[in-house]
Amino acid sequence: MFVSRYKQKLKSLAGGVLARSGLFGPALGEKAVILGFHRVNDENEDELTYGVASFQQVCTFAKEHFHVVPLDEIVSRLERGRSVKGLLAITFDDGYEDNYTNAAPVLEQLGLPATFFVVSGFIETEHVTWWDKSMPSAPKWMSWEQVNDLHARGFSIGGHTSTHVDLGRVRGDEAKLEIQRCREELMEKVPCHVDMFAYPYGQPDNLLEENRRVIARSGYRACVSCYGGTVSPGEDPFRLQRVPISNWFASANQFALEVALGRA
Repeated sequence: MFVSRYKQKLKSLAGGVLARSGLFGPALGEKAVILGFHRVNDENEDELTYGVASFQQVCTFAKEHFHVVPLDEIVSRLERGRSVKGLLAITFDDGYEDNYTNAAPVLEQLGLPATFFVVSGFIETEHVTWWDKSMPSAPKWMSWEQVNDLHARGFSIGGHTSTHVDLGRVRGDEAKLEIQRCREELMEKVPCHVDMFAYPYGQPDNLLEENRRVIARSGYRACVSCYGGTVSPGEDPFRLQRVPISNWFASANQFALEVALGRA
């Protein structure tokens, strides 16, 4: 643990020098960045949770060093063959209530857009996911009223399946139902136009190619992962990589170094 924290501190120092030197942009080159968050609170300490102050720090860094845009803007530029240099999009997965209570106020304070990828079947329920069962108290999900309010305040809503299935294992009619039902439920309940999708679990083997085609045929324009990496010019909108933000990043400066070096 001490070694890990020491490395984090060194990376933060190096990232701070990189940011202050003005070399961060050139180091990133022509690429864009998509950030992926899950929970934002100070109660939990796990790989899916980021503290409120740390979240604000990363968002402030993003505002100072990138042009923060809705995810839709990056997708539109890729579709038209335009540059994505210096762009950054902020996204959230699952639909945790702290996205509404903790993250949204910070984003509004800084004037930043974001996309919330929602598991439609979790909203307004007391469902406890398998990855949250070991927590002292189960995190809450947003209500439909809160999802509606996010949209009314200018944030984007995206699909994340109906029950968070693994699209690397589920296929055929079941996968099609999960992908399409989520979009239909969101567009009915909010209502809003939903054309961005984040696949659950987010690793390369969590999305079969046949399911990627189902996503494209279901009215979505893009699909994002969550295993690291940046977005290059000419990228396929259905193969977009995201940088997952967790307590591994001790500071925004460490994030800057990891992204610039291609290690995030």
